[in-house]
Amino acid sequence: MARTIMLVPVGDGSGVTSVSLGMVRAMERNGVNVNFFKPIAQSSYFRHAGPDRTTAIITNATNITPPEPLAADVAENMISANQVDDLLELIVARYNNGTKGSEVVVVEGIVPSNVSSYASTVNYGIAKALDADIVFVTSPGSDSSQQLKERMDIAANSFGGINNKRIIGCIINKVGAPINEKHPSRPDLAEMFDKNAPAAANNLEVLQMFSKSPMRILGCIPWNPALIAPRAKDLAEHLGATIVNEGELNTRRLGRVTFCARSIPSMIEHIKPGSLLVTSGDRSDVIVSACLAAMNGVKVGAMLLTGGYQPEKEVMELCEQALARTGLPVMLINSNTWQTALAMQSFNMNIPVDDAPRIEQVQDYIAGHVDKHWIESLTSESARPRRLSPPAFRYQLTEMARKAGKTIVLPEGEEPRTIKAASIAAERGIARSILLGNPDEIQRIAAQEGVKLSEGVTIMDPNEIREQYVAPMCELRKKKGLTEVVAREQLQDNVVLGTMMLAESKVDGLVSGAVHTTANTIRPPLQLIKTAPNANLVSSIFFMLMPDQVLIYGDCAINPDPTAEQLADIAIQSAESAIAFGIEPRVAMISYSTGNSGQGDDVDKVRAATKLAQERRPDLSIDGPLQYDAAIMENVAKSKAPDSPVAGKATVFVFPDLNTGNTTYKAVQRSAELISIGPMLQGMRKPVNDLSRGALVEDIIYTIALTAIQASQAS
Repeated sequence: MARTIMLVPVGDGSGVTSVSLGMVRAMERNGVNVNFFKPIAQSSYFRHAGPDRTTAIITNATNITPPEPLAADVAENMISANQVDDLLELIVARYNNGTKGSEVVVVEGIVPSNVSSYASTVNYGIAKALDADIVFVTSPGSDSSQQLKERMDIAANSFGGINNKRIIGCIINKVGAPINEKHPSRPDLAEMFDKNAPAAANNLEVLQMFSKSPMRILGCIPWNPALIAPRAKDLAEHLGATIVNEGELNTRRLGRVTFCARSIPSMIEHIKPGSLLVTSGDRSDVIVSACLAAMNGVKVGAMLLTGGYQPEKEVMELCEQALARTGLPVMLINSNTWQTALAMQSFNMNIPVDDAPRIEQVQDYIAGHVDKHWIESLTSESARPRRLSPPAFRYQLTEMARKAGKTIVLPEGEEPRTIKAASIAAERGIARSILLGNPDEIQRIAAQEGVKLSEGVTIMDPNEIREQYVAPMCELRKKKGLTEVVAREQLQDNVVLGTMMLAESKVDGLVSGAVHTTANTIRPPLQLIKTAPNANLVSSIFFMLMPDQVLIYGDCAINPDPTAEQLADIAIQSAESAIAFGIEPRVAMISYSTGNSGQGDDVDKVRAATKLAQERRPDLSIDGPLQYDAAIMENVAKSKAPDSPVAGKATVFVFPDLNTGNTTYKAVQRSAELISIGPMLQGMRKPVNDLSRGALVEDIIYTIALTAIQASQAS
């Protein structure tokens, strides 16, 4: 039977939706089969249209299909008719029907508000009806730590008292948020409009105050203004703005608001990345200055023109190229600046259901501040076999890389995505990075992108270090007759230079490919690093982040037409990589035929490779030939390969050649719109990994993490 954790919000503005999202993510990271349930929809309490927001977000942003909540008006009518018992029976029925097979179910309680005075009573009734453990969720607001503790004690009294064994603790959200005396429940807007607003109690104060309390703190979540940064389009919809230039309206984030009421020299310091510039539509000087700043690489959030003044035609023609190239959104409203400021105060900073990047950021941030030991204890007695989910895999990568503490060289040091990835990797403690490139250019690009390079990122000028690798490179390639002249010429390529740094153990790994081709990235390591002592070849795998688990595909990048012996090596290497990254290896040798049903050179090669791999590693679960559907689908496996230990539950897929492997991985990735991480090279003496030239910043970060982990396993 599932264990049920009910999150009970204490007061409005606690951020219980964000905490629910984070709790679900924290459990996914630990491989828990988790579900979510909101017993009663919250929509009518805030008088906005549409379904319950948390349920909709969970449905859209995760692989969970939560039960539908009861409509708020149905619940209210039953409560007012004194049919609370009937209401609870309906809730229990929906819970039981919608959460079968789950290990843990996160239940989100009703938020107290002026139209839900019964929230505490109903929440406690739901907790008892579902036999749920209770976790209170609150935020300090303008309370001192002492006042917060007293507030939590009062809340506990409404749920049977502090000694009620059903109450297992609390989560304190938005700790350290700026306080606005006029709007104590809106620290988000205080942050936007008043940078000097005093902060509420910090984490240490809260923890000290609760140290002697029976109420255990299960999470203390610091205030993070980035989590409430809306998209420009969200504000445009709220204000009913006319779009003058759409640009990147749907993706630009607004982190601060600047009212441009002064002269341009006085405003320059406020034109920053993420700024919403609010100015009268007839301020042509501000419009031109904002466009000039955007052309110079300052990623201004958006420009909001007030007063209903359409910008002059000549000004817009002057700015046309700047707006087209930079994607700067420009909006127009009829109200004056004062009215606009008031309208912004009523802007709902809740997470929109369709804002996937913000949802992902909130989930990861909250999950990182929930007590790990408590999360692990939730299923300590469960014997249920688990699959490694994509969130669990990504989390595991980050944790393993942090423990490794390695340094990775990035030859494409002047590439904007690479610079961002290096900064974030250092911030998260994933790895230290060395950026190869012109220091002035790298610093300029970092400033344009709003990236601050910490001490975990080192910039190295290739011109200053190239000469020291000439002699070592000649020594490594002396059998090939490499001369100093040719070595100096080859070292002009930063990938070659980075490879020599790795060969000389100045760094622990190399990541490239955001600009260079796979051949350009891999050729120097094959020549200078070479294969590991126990490896017969270099191969590759992709980690395919399927909706409910992570699969491994190999080889999809290196070996065009491996022999049976090489295919056996690839299978063993891929299985060992699976083990290294926490995936139980069940290796399927893929072919167009299953078992003995087919004949031909291609299937014979797979059959021979399977036999060789099984003989070399009898401890591994390897089977083939298997068709893809027989390898992954249990119902197909029962008819095509009923006695196979792998069919229907394979986690590692070894393809017969590069044509099949590369085509399959791209078809699955693009058709299913899923993330693939890789290729990760196997069999190298030291870790080198390639990127897709379309790689996102997050792809580069996780590849850096993979490389750091490989380095720790090789050392």
